[in-house]
Amino acid sequence: MTAVSDALRDGRAARILTMVCWLAVLPAAAWAVLRLAGLERGPLVQAVAFTPYVAAGSLVPLVLAVVLRRWAPAVLAAVTILALVGVVAPRAVAAGQPAVGGPTLRLLTANLLLGGADPAALVALVRAQRVDVLAVQEFTPGIAAELDRLGLATLLPYRALDPEPGASGSGLYARFPLGAVGVRRNQGFAFLQSYGTLAVPGAPALRVESAHPASPYAVRVVPDWWTDLRAQPPATPHGPLSVLAGDFNATLDHTPLRDLIATGYVDAADAAGAGLAGTWGPYDGDRIPPVTIDHVLADRRIAVRAVEVHPLPGSDHRAVLAELRLPAG
Repeated sequence: MTAVSDALRDGRAARILTMVCWLAVLPAAAWAVLRLAGLERGPLVQAVAFTPYVAAGSLVPLVLAVVLRRWAPAVLAAVTILALVGVVAPRAVAAGQPAVGGPTLRLLTANLLLGGADPAALVALVRAQRVDVLAVQEFTPGIAAELDRLGLATLLPYRALDPEPGASGSGLYARFPLGAVGVRRNQGFAFLQSYGTLAVPGAPALRVESAHPASPYAVRVVPDWWTDLRAQPPATPHGPLSVLAGDFNATLDHTPLRDLIATGYVDAADAAGAGLAGTWGPYDGDRIPPVTIDHVLADRRIAVRAVEVHPLPGSDHRAVLAELRLPAG
C-alpha cells in the first residue's frame, strides 16, 4: 500500500508540475498570437505597447519547462520566444540605408506636456545639437512666447505655429524656408498637426508634419486612437518626399502604426538600431516602464544616419533627434 500511495503522490505531483509549466507558457504564447495577428482591441491596445518586456520575460517559462523536463510546454515556449524576439530584436540592429548624396537634416521632435516643458532646456538642446527642424506637440501660447524670448526665433526663423491652450497645440520650426504651411485637426481628441514644405538647399522639397494622434488612455477612446492613426498622411514613395515626426501614442507593436509605415515610411529609430529606446514614461509617478511612442517616420528614400533620445525637463516625453540624409535634388 505504501508503494501505491507513493506512486499516486508522485503522479499527482507530476501533473501539478506539468500544469504549472503550461500556466507559465500560455500567457506569453497568447501574447505572441495577439501581436503577430494584430488583434489588439480595447484594453489590449495599451498592453501591446509592452511587448518588448514580454519578449524579454518569455525566457522564464522556457527555463522552467526545461528544468522540469516538460517537453511539450518547452517546445511552445521556444516557439513563443522566437516569435516575440523576432519582432522586437531587429529594432536594436541598424538596417541598410539607401545610397543618397544630398544634404544632412537634423530633425528633433518633442512633446511639451501641456506647455510645461522647460523652454530654456529645449532651446539649449536645439542649439547644442544643431537642429534644423523642430516639431512640437502640446504646444501652448505661453511656451511659444518663451521660446522666442530665449532665442529660438534666431536659431529657427521659419515656422508654422498653431499654439493652443492644453494638449492640442502643434508647431514646426525650421532653419530653412517653409512653404505651403498649414494645419489640420484630428477627429479623435482634436489635436492639431502643423505642416509645411521645407526647402533644403541641394535637396528636393520635403513635406514635414508634426504628428499627434489621440492617446488610447482608456477603452472608450480607443476608437479615436484608431481613427486618428488611420488618418495620418501616408507616404508618397513615387511622389514628393515626406516626414512625419511627433508623439504617435503608438509603438511599433501596434497595427495601425505598422500599416502607416508600410505605405512607404521607415521608422528612423528602428532603421538606426535605436528602436528600443523608451520615449515616454514613467508618467505621473506611476511605475510604468518606458515605451517608445515618439517617432520620426521618414520616406524610405531618405537615409537615416543616427537617432538619439534626449531627456526634456518638465515633460514626461523624451525628445527624439534624427539625423537624416536627403536625396540630392
